Amino acid sequence: MQAVYIAYLRPRVTCVHIRILRKIYDMNKYQPIIGLEIHVELKTNSKMFCGCPADWFGKPPNSNNCPVCLGLPGALPVPNKKAIEWTIKIAKALNCQINKVSKFDRKNYFYPDLPKAYQISQYDAPIGVHGNVKFKIQSSKFKVEDKNIKITRVHLEEDTGKLLHQGADTLVDFNRSGVPLVEIVTEPDFRNSDDCKLFLEELQTILRYLDVSDCDMEKGSMRVEPNISLSNFKVQSSNVKFVLPSYKVEVKNINSFRYAKYAIDYEIERQAEILDSGQTPVQETRGFNENKNITFSQRVKEEAHDYRYFPEPDIPPMIFSQKFLEEIKVPELPSQRVNRYINEFKLRYQDAFILTRHKDVAFFFEAVNSKFKMQNSKLDLKIKNHETKLASLMINKKISSKLSADEFINKAIDLLTPKLNNETQIKAIIDKIIQENPKPVADYKKGKTNVLMFLVGQVMKEMKGKADANVIMSALKNKI
Repeated sequence: MQAVYIAYLRPRVTCVHIRILRKIYDMNKYQPIIGLEIHVELKTNSKMFCGCPADWFGKPPNSNNCPVCLGLPGALPVPNKKAIEWTIKIAKALNCQINKVSKFDRKNYFYPDLPKAYQISQYDAPIGVHGNVKFKIQSSKFKVEDKNIKITRVHLEEDTGKLLHQGADTLVDFNRSGVPLVEIVTEPDFRNSDDCKLFLEELQTILRYLDVSDCDMEKGSMRVEPNISLSNFKVQSSNVKFVLPSYKVEVKNINSFRYAKYAIDYEIERQAEILDSGQTPVQETRGFNENKNITFSQRVKEEAHDYRYFPEPDIPPMIFSQKFLEEIKVPELPSQRVNRYINEFKLRYQDAFILTRHKDVAFFFEAVNSKFKMQNSKLDLKIKNHETKLASLMINKKISSKLSADEFINKAIDLLTPKLNNETQIKAIIDKIIQENPKPVADYKKGKTNVLMFLVGQVMKEMKGKADANVIMSALKNKI
């Protein structure tokens, strides 16, 4: 049984939203301190510690498991090498330091979707640490701002089962249990929900470029957990500082960037009202109600010591050689491609950004651009700045992107080739074509009007396409 998602419902604009906006930007009083935890399922063939297929979504409940992912006594985990390599690739793409010695740990807690009563995760020796993501945002029509978000850690673990709530009953499906799951933890570098949303969109694009996850939020292969708290400003002489809060609230398992924004905005409003009353918000884990766009309490938030971490006894530490790490390559990332398009193709930032959001679109643009350049030179079309013109045709959908590269180029040439409508020049070429093609001219006079297009084609060929076909057709009719 599949869960029903409503990610595309239009939210209701109420006075609550207005109060939220007012409170968010009341920066004289509170400073939001926001960090993100992002869980990403890897699209490996098999699960993290067993041979069950990792493609679990849509399968009959509890039909995709074995003694290992069900946590049955005596079952031993065997790590998935591809998942480890892909996690290193993610860590590299996020500019992390790679720990050459890494290990798995047991994270002990009891919850119905955790069959072993512990999760195999990583604690003090994760695969990647101390990274950062640099990206740009269009802050206004003419201004692009640089953002730099620090990454605390990138670690690898196994996913849990999935709980399905039906009225008073809660069902559990273990098909997802044991799927490779990468957790990416940021520093609390965010101060508003808009930047959080932009960062998540950039991260999703990076992960899709790496081809390690489909990051389909509706299927739960990318989930977001914001950590939110509010700090009081403290004015000291001419300097304005803020005092770090003594609590934080985590909102669990959000499957939409838009819902992540709503949850953060709601929490800022809720916590501000508590602080205004002279109290401190409870450090807890909360859920998000998608129908009402509000959060709700789930449980008091655990500290690290509550999980009683200890090294996983059935899996030895992983020791990565320098040669092994160097063999894991990171492709050109979207931000790098944006910069290249701006510098090499002289595109505007907005156009370069749009073209690089999907890897397939970027590859198609480059294929079309390369072939068009050859045609431009071969046919002596003299079309200048063809890169920017092709980008405009593609972005504005003046030519269908469902065409092949060659078909796209043919249509682009037709649209971009300068049209010559010099009557004297056209008349001279038409006279020449009529003299060289007496039979088609005679057929047209006998009523075979379809041969006119042949004559139009001959004129266009003579003029190397640099003429308006409608003008030529009209001139031919008049002459014949």
